[in-house]
Amino acid sequence: MTATRSENLAAIRARLGEEVGVSDWVLVDQARIQAFADATLDHQWIHTDPERAAKGPFGGPIAHGLLSLSLLPYFAEQMDWAPTPRMSINYGYEKVRFTAPLPAGSRVRCWQTLDRVEERPDGGMMLATTCRLERDGDLMADGGRPVLVAGALGLYYY
Repeated sequence: MTATRSENLAAIRARLGEEVGVSDWVLVDQARIQAFADATLDHQWIHTDPERAAKGPFGGPIAHGLLSLSLLPYFAEQMDWAPTPRMSINYGYEKVRFTAPLPAGSRVRCWQTLDRVEERPDGGMMLATTCRLERDGDLMADGGRPVLVAGALGLYYY
């Protein structure tokens, strides 16, 4: 039997304030960085010129901050903490901060916390989560800084 909208809402609200998920690791290698640069036309040398970047402030090429941000929908799909909606839509992001560089060749994963649930007049729900991207080798549990912190907004329809 399919859960009702109010049952789904209650199940989601029960998780408010909780860390609701952690994704698998994703490799952000130079090929991914180059593909992102080509897609966005952002070919700044700190991303695309490994030889020059090795002499720069980060000691090698780093991923675009927006590449990190663009991975959030992928990570969200992996986290199975809410009832599966008929449809979900990325509504946007707030308070986006790129808090540490992401060197080429690094692996990242996302930790997600449920902050807010709002019912919408169209029958949907707005879910607000805080997403923190963690780099392998600089784990937050060990005092490391996240690569990215952002508030993600999603519309869910049941």
